[in-house]
Amino acid sequence: MNYKYFPHTEEDLQAMMAKAGVDSLDALYAQIPESVRFRGDYDIPSEMSELEVRQLFEKLGSQNHPLTCFAGAGVYDRYTPAVIPSLLSRSEFLTSYTPYQAEISQGTLHYIFEFQSMMAELTGMDISNASMYDGTTASAEAMMMAVAAGKKQNRFLVSETVDPKTVEVMKTYAHFQGIELEMIPQEDGVTSRESLEAQLAQGGVAGVMVQQPNYFGIVEDYGGFADAIHNAKALFVMNSIIADLAVLKTPGEWGADIAVGDGQSLGIPMQWGGPYVGYMCCTEKLIRKMPGRIVGKTLDNRDQRAFVLTLQAREQHIRRQKATSNICSNQSLMALFVTIYCSLMGKQGLKEAADLSYAGAHYLCDQLLATGRFRLVYDRPFFNEFLVCYDGDADTLYQRFIEAGILGGVRLGDDGILFAVTEKRSKEEIDNLVKIAAL
Repeated sequence: MNYKYFPHTEEDLQAMMAKAGVDSLDALYAQIPESVRFRGDYDIPSEMSELEVRQLFEKLGSQNHPLTCFAGAGVYDRYTPAVIPSLLSRSEFLTSYTPYQAEISQGTLHYIFEFQSMMAELTGMDISNASMYDGTTASAEAMMMAVAAGKKQNRFLVSETVDPKTVEVMKTYAHFQGIELEMIPQEDGVTSRESLEAQLAQGGVAGVMVQQPNYFGIVEDYGGFADAIHNAKALFVMNSIIADLAVLKTPGEWGADIAVGDGQSLGIPMQWGGPYVGYMCCTEKLIRKMPGRIVGKTLDNRDQRAFVLTLQAREQHIRRQKATSNICSNQSLMALFVTIYCSLMGKQGLKEAADLSYAGAHYLCDQLLATGRFRLVYDRPFFNEFLVCYDGDADTLYQRFIEAGILGGVRLGDDGILFAVTEKRSKEEIDNLVKIAAL
């Protein structure tokens, strides 16, 4: 069979098959069971003109039904300045890969350096690496980093108030790394200090992870956590909604050793779950345990500013079995997205967006409670997200929201709904949701 876009001739194929010791392409797949092999024709249309292709995608796009989003749980409907997609679509950004050669990658290295600087400032930490894949895998990497730093200690504690999706990914990593991952119980929506201290007292703990704001939207008080964890010779890891750190106390101020999370809240559209970008920051003493790469600033032989990759562990490339992590490269387009967003918004813009989200969430909460149909599950300080119970058929209510063009929160349990409000939600949209909920 000839493949239109493959450069190999029949002679090329015969030569490669002879070298591989097979007489046909099918022989390469002989060990794959026939029961799982596809023998039919692909259900794809024949060739089309440009006009026909555009019409096809318009037809497919019309099947989408955009909803006004009041859901969160780790992914938020944030404002995206129009200039960002325009800049990201430039070919030098969109198609760039790994900046191995510093002399021809100054632009890429520069914006990665700025990304690191912004993440370090937002988290209040000493060091940031270049972008991680997403917040969940960054959390798993932080767990492995803590265990590597703890040497013979292989227990890792995670609060039950951490996003369950993140915990599931961490469990997968822990299983294959021989790490004992244990959960710290929550009490009334926050991490149990008593349980944490009891688990630390058992010994062998390499690290502890909490989240701020936590999965229920609550702003937890982590005063004294760092001392208790450090007294047990463990590392304190904090997972944060990065945009909220524009106004909240930073992981550095809480005494954290490692700060991780997802950068999606910094303007990246929800876009069906990705791509997003993770961040990882730490104290200076842990810099050599940090996975991935770090971009540094220096001077070239003409005393001009230059950017270079620095402190990248060789074990990630040539001795993989000895590596703390095997993350070696990451297409940094989403890191550039976050960098442009933070540059455009500035400190004041980030604070205003956070303030609007906070005010909108508290207004929505007050209005829902006023209907008499909702009860706040945890009467604790929250930021832009909160969990309520509905006095009625939650499935029916959720369907009413959908029919009205609203994504009305995230369902938790039989009657729980986790609502989130961002700076994009107007008072009219909030009032409309409350009107439907009060029926």
